Amino acid sequence: MTDRAFQPLVDPVPALSNEQLARAQRQLALPGFGLESQRRLAAARVLVIGAGGLGSACIPYLVGAGVGTVGIVDDDVVELSNLHRQVTHTTANIGAPKTSSLADAARALDPGVRIIEHNLRLTAQNALEIFSGYDLVIDGSDNFPTRYLSNDAAQLSGIPLVWGSILQHHGQVSVAWHQHGPGYRDLFPVPPAPGVVADCATGGVLPGLCGTVGSLMATEVLKLITGTGSPLVGRVLIYDALAANTRTLEYSRDPAALPITELIDYELFCAGNFSQPEQLAPEDLVTALNSQNPPFMVDVRNLDERAQLNVRGSFHLPLPQLEAAIESGAELPQLPKSLVVYCAQGPRALRAAQLLAGRGISASYVPGGASAVASLAPDLTESALHPQS
Repeated sequence: MTDRAFQPLVDPVPALSNEQLARAQRQLALPGFGLESQRRLAAARVLVIGAGGLGSACIPYLVGAGVGTVGIVDDDVVELSNLHRQVTHTTANIGAPKTSSLADAARALDPGVRIIEHNLRLTAQNALEIFSGYDLVIDGSDNFPTRYLSNDAAQLSGIPLVWGSILQHHGQVSVAWHQHGPGYRDLFPVPPAPGVVADCATGGVLPGLCGTVGSLMATEVLKLITGTGSPLVGRVLIYDALAANTRTLEYSRDPAALPITELIDYELFCAGNFSQPEQLAPEDLVTALNSQNPPFMVDVRNLDERAQLNVRGSFHLPLPQLEAAIESGAELPQLPKSLVVYCAQGPRALRAAQLLAGRGISASYVPGGASAVASLAPDLTESALHPQS
């Protein structure tokens, strides 16, 4: 794949103020840049996911360059351990939301910039609505569920995504823009198994790496907005800080990849099971249990929990016992090929359904667990106070 230019992403504003022109003097002097490019930056709306190491590095450069609107998504607060690499935050802001800390720093750099704070966690439920207000997205997150979510939401929104990642001494930067080339999923079709890749908290990160990768991401944004240079579409730039070298890896679309048609449960996707077990609503379970062909029920809670409350006639298979059997390759108890799993609230049942799927058993799970069933149909349950007669 050869380097190639793209049409500018954003239409320019009609004119710039005298202050905006004064701020951009050194930028306007760049060969091939010019006043129109600066007017495009002023019109641009850029969303930054993550106000940590990468976000705090790239946002000042976006603001300084003259990007008109910058949104920040993060639900974390500033901690002392952040400050060695997230240098836009300050000691005085420890305990403050990272979005507000970074927004204050951006406004101090240029009071004329429009900063939108999204002090929340990006999810499959809110991503498309948030993305709809922006021309381009930067993913500076530090976890795989958010990276896959950002890629898919940007693809469904039809906007480019500049993504970066850092760990220890290494960094990566690329541009995912499905309209013109491959995306994050083409490079990484499936996430690594949980625990295989260390995070910054356990593996560490070189402080200056955040600045290097963050500024590279900001540069890719400026190129896309103005149509200047050759963005990293179909290429990933890999930086080794200790060796002081970079290399560029070309990649293309995966012809076997399934189309992205909707957002999914990304925590589940990255937990190691790539098809989400079906949820069975408590009211639907009650209807099924009262039918002529009730489902086979499996209780994966501990024995003391089961003694307090359980669905009558259910089979008891505690989750630790199931996990041990799966890990060792041992035979499971005789179970039908289709069943329903429940626990106290839902998470353990979801985990059990994932494990059973790996053994060819189709298992749905009940959100709300045993208590949800008891609240709807107490006659279908038994408890320590009201045992089965």
